[in-house]
Amino acid sequence: MMQEHDHGLAARLYRKIRLIRRMEEVVAEIYPSDKIKSPVHLSIGQEAISVAFCDPLRRQDVVSMTYRGHAAFLAKGGSPKGMMAELYGKRDGVAHGIAGSMHLVDMENGILGASAVVGTSIPVAVGYAMAIKMRREDRVVVCFLGDGATEEGVFPESLNFAALHRLPILFVCENNGLAIHSPLANRWAQPDLCRRVEGYGVPAHRFEDMDTLVLRTWADERIGAIRSGQAEGPYFVECPTYRWLQHVGPTDDHDQGYRDDAVAADWRARDEVERLGGALPAEIRAEIDAEVEKIVADAVAFAEASPFPAPGELKVGAYA
Repeated sequence: MMQEHDHGLAARLYRKIRLIRRMEEVVAEIYPSDKIKSPVHLSIGQEAISVAFCDPLRRQDVVSMTYRGHAAFLAKGGSPKGMMAELYGKRDGVAHGIAGSMHLVDMENGILGASAVVGTSIPVAVGYAMAIKMRREDRVVVCFLGDGATEEGVFPESLNFAALHRLPILFVCENNGLAIHSPLANRWAQPDLCRRVEGYGVPAHRFEDMDTLVLRTWADERIGAIRSGQAEGPYFVECPTYRWLQHVGPTDDHDQGYRDDAVAADWRARDEVERLGGALPAEIRAEIDAEVEKIVADAVAFAEASPFPAPGELKVGAYA
């Protein structure tokens, strides 16, 4: 049973995870209408990792994300209105409506941005960590990546560079076991990812469960160690998770035969949204749920009302 003094933390985490879930569910509802102008890679089922690892961060700390980045964007404090408007391709989106779902960015809140190309955000995050160290700033970088990105050449190169220069970065692998439709067994000759990472001199840890509170406690300790200088370099953590919906799009694809319904049922039975919400007093949970529904409704209304960019605005932010 959760102690009373823990309710504040649990409520904060639940509010974040509930907001992400409801934003994603509403995006899935709207998507078939063609109001959303970019492909969407929804994070339903994977939200707990972003919530746990972003919660201990300060606003000036930095996260980099994958193209399945809605959860990290919202968990780090990105604007729900700005995110929804960006998905709509509207001028008031976080990238003025010209980037879409896979390129969310909000540097005012320390969101370095997402990239649609697998693995490409990893060296950018490492470079930012290098800049932080050179400037002697009190900041930390959290780099989210998928299991598929660990197969890109830039992954070991970035690990080696981060370890060599003892950079203030935490690599968080959201391992949903799939690179689009290809399972790990078809891709990894050595299934022990942490063992491979440790070969580059980076301490690594694997979780077997996706308990948000457990992940958050570990994240708080490691981020604190990096910030204080006690860590003397990067950390790596592997967090098994499960993507509930199709690789890209708003629907369930378990009828496609490339994954097991029983495995899906097990993960759904351990849904962190329900586990966190169920640990709260009913009145607190109801209050949070009502608040989240208003935030999501306001985000949709904001996106609907925002104008499309003018043709001349296509090059906003372009260097050349």
